[in-house]
Amino acid sequence: MTDTARRRTVAKVAVHPVQAPPPAGDRRRRRLADQARAYGFLVGGLVCFALFSWYPAIRAIVIAFQKYTPGGEPEWVGTANFTRVFADPEFTAAWRNTLTFTLLALLIGFAIPFVLALVLNELRHAKAFFRVVVYLPVMIPPVVSALLWKWFYDPGTGLANEALRFLHLPTSNWSNGADTALVSLVIVATWANMGGTVLIYLAALQSIPGELYEAAELDGANLLQRVRHVTIPQTRFVILMLMLLQIIATMQVFTEPFVITGGGPENATVTVLYLIYKYAFLYNDFGGACALSVMLLVLLGAFSAVYLRLTRGEGESA
Repeated sequence: MTDTARRRTVAKVAVHPVQAPPPAGDRRRRRLADQARAYGFLVGGLVCFALFSWYPAIRAIVIAFQKYTPGGEPEWVGTANFTRVFADPEFTAAWRNTLTFTLLALLIGFAIPFVLALVLNELRHAKAFFRVVVYLPVMIPPVVSALLWKWFYDPGTGLANEALRFLHLPTSNWSNGADTALVSLVIVATWANMGGTVLIYLAALQSIPGELYEAAELDGANLLQRVRHVTIPQTRFVILMLMLLQIIATMQVFTEPFVITGGGPENATVTVLYLIYKYAFLYNDFGGACALSVMLLVLLGAFSAVYLRLTRGEGESA
């Protein structure tokens, strides 16, 4: 090594000296500090959940067995609230409408997002634009969306009937008819919430290996056969999870009946959640409202348990 190279090496070592690892005590204190910050964030989240989620749920379960009015002294009445709610004629109508709404939402609102995701996945141009268009209804506030559709369904000057008149087709009462109101609300809910579902389906479709489609095409499979034998089997777990989540969400429908129909006509759109609202804020019967809430909690808890069990099983198999 020449003198010049030796001097350069010595200069580099002087400029960038080798640093010794920190002492074990410093590393321990730094690790404890990191853990303290992490547990601090965790405690903050637990406190928020306890105050705004767990405590109200536990309090509602307690009130379900009490005669309770704001400002009054609670009186323990056992299962009297449940008995009274069961005897209410609106109880049967509310559960029938809720279950019917959920079934229609699965038939209408479950297939449309999947088909749209298939179409978007096959596009070669303007994919980003159409994704924004599909997701746009999700970004509209739910009350604004419901008011927009309420005007759209107006039997006199609403856009829906105006379009039917332009096409020389018979008009409909839409949300004002006892036979069509619930279906009209399902259409609103599907339009307002399908954007997120479409994007989830689209992500699942793009994760399917292209070799599977190429092999199916070589075997002579057409589009429907590729969807049946490749797409659906590869996305069956996502389909099942979204179906369970949609059941849980649609059984809590409230905004559309509250804003568009007010539960009418003739109680055709009274749902369980809307009936809970009526018991609490119109009848001033918080015991009955909490009794209904507990029933809904038990049913949705069963679906949630199935969802958690399936997701855990998928995670263990992965």
